[in-house]
This record gives sequence, structure tokens and C-alpha cells, in this order.
Amino acid sequence: MTAGAQLLGQAGDAADADSAANALLRRLRWRARRGLLENDLVLNRFFDRHGAQLTPAMLEVLAELLELPDGELLDLVLDRQQVHGALDRAPVRELLALLRAV
Repeated sequence: MTAGAQLLGQAGDAADADSAANALLRRLRWRARRGLLENDLVLNRFFDRHGAQLTPAMLEVLAELLELPDGELLDLVLDRQQVHGALDRAPVRELLALLRAV
């Protein structure tokens, strides 16, 4: 279970779930500060445009993507590389499409 899933899983009711999602969003925004300026620019724009609308499932996918090395994440965002392996699933592709649109 990812850290995001653990945080969201601790929520008991809707208010707690919303609070947990907001806390996870803040943590992900902090983790999105990367070593590559290009990643920083794309991720900051992404959070500014879409952060408030991200669902808990989308936050989980974003947490997975942020585990990737900087170069691999940039290649996925710039569509120089396609998702493969465990990341090759619809929610990941949908989130990457949002990232690519910023």
C-alpha cells in the first residue's frame, strides 16, 4: 500500500476523507519539487490548473509517477516514452494526458 493509500485509508467519514485528500495533495505538491527544471515547471502548472479537481484515485496515480526517476518521468510527460509494465493502465495514461496538456 502506498503512503497515499495509507493516508486516505485512515479517513473515517467524508470530511476526514476530504481532509486526507487535501493533506495528500499538499504532500505530493512538495514531493513534485524535482531536480529537473522541466519537471518542476510542468508539475507546478499541473497542480495550479488541476490540483483542486484531482480525485483520490488520481492522487494515488500521481504518487506512483512521482516515484519514478526524473529522466523517466520527463520522458513520459513529454511523450518520448510510453508507459510499460505495472504503469501501463488506463488511470496512468489518463493522468499523463492531463500532464501533457499543461
